[in-house]
Amino acid sequence: MQQLDEFINQLEATPAGDFFNPWYEQDAQHDRSSESPVTRRRQLRTYLAERLESARFLAIAEALGYQGGHFSGIAMTSERILLGHHEKKSGVAPAHAFTKITPERTSKPEIQPKGFTEPTATIMWKALIQMGLDPYEIVLWNALAWHPYNREQGLLSNRTPTDTELEAGYPVLRSFLELFPGRTLIAVGKKSAHCLSAMSLDFIEVRHPANGGAPKFRRQMKALMG
Repeated sequence: MQQLDEFINQLEATPAGDFFNPWYEQDAQHDRSSESPVTRRRQLRTYLAERLESARFLAIAEALGYQGGHFSGIAMTSERILLGHHEKKSGVAPAHAFTKITPERTSKPEIQPKGFTEPTATIMWKALIQMGLDPYEIVLWNALAWHPYNREQGLLSNRTPTDTELEAGYPVLRSFLELFPGRTLIAVGKKSAHCLSAMSLDFIEVRHPANGGAPKFRRQMKALMG
């Protein structure tokens, strides 16, 4: 697990700019405690560790979002998924993310009683479960590991990273890919495809599920996994 620990340590170096680092920074306004970064780091490590041997696919989206990894610590995964609030509605259970530890929320309950939820995360996980894929055969990640936010709107916002900012994330992305050598790379959206192409990597591109892209995304993923 030394390589995994080194990767987690590498995430501490946040690029210059308006980025939130969920694993090493506290969101003082919205986190429930000073231990929230530790919790997010532990959840990410467990999520990755449980897939080191079983993963066949790596799904790479653009960047971390405030409704997802900002509080869960895991790309394209929301607190509400980890807390089991999607299980009855969509069949997505906390155990689909990891089993070795108990999932925890890191946001203040008074802000979102059931935890934050992210449309992209919900569509992604629901699609994976409904197509019958073992969730331990796929790893969700982002071309840019950290959460880019709009300074004027605050930490509960998202913004599109610049090409220069995306390039600053390439070393961490390469380290992530080295954890899972030889797996099939899936670019979720144009920005991710641009990054993987710039890094001269072989990949398959699918439509990002946001902004009306969910039906095409599901069709493409089903064809890919089938």
